[in-house]
Amino acid sequence: MTQNERPVWGSVSWVDLTVPDADKVRDFYKSVVGWTTTDVDMGGYSDYCMNSPEDGTTKAGVCHSRGVNADLPPCWLIYITVPDLDASIARCLESGGKVISEPKDLGPSGRFCVIQDPAGAYAALFSPA
Repeated sequence: MTQNERPVWGSVSWVDLTVPDADKVRDFYKSVVGWTTTDVDMGGYSDYCMNSPEDGTTKAGVCHSRGVNADLPPCWLIYITVPDLDASIARCLESGGKVISEPKDLGPSGRFCVIQDPAGAYAALFSPA
């Protein structure tokens, strides 16, 4: 997806992994998968975009469990695009799910939260700005 494209409702628009030692995990995936990386300045430390070794496009993120990511679970987390984050949160709760991470503002990109479905699986809901 290019910067000017809007994610499609219901699509998986991003995936990342948030862990205490992102540097170690970054190096693991560089070795195992062959991903290259780009640092993302988080104000005093870096998270990482994990890029295709063939064309350099970003495929995923590896993040430190600090700051806005402190309460995210240590699993590969998909971000599913929804048109109205608050309405989707209400339907999640009505349908037996839980909100794990309250909505967070991503500035000009939009907002997201992390939910847990009735089976215990985690996902993030993302609503573009």
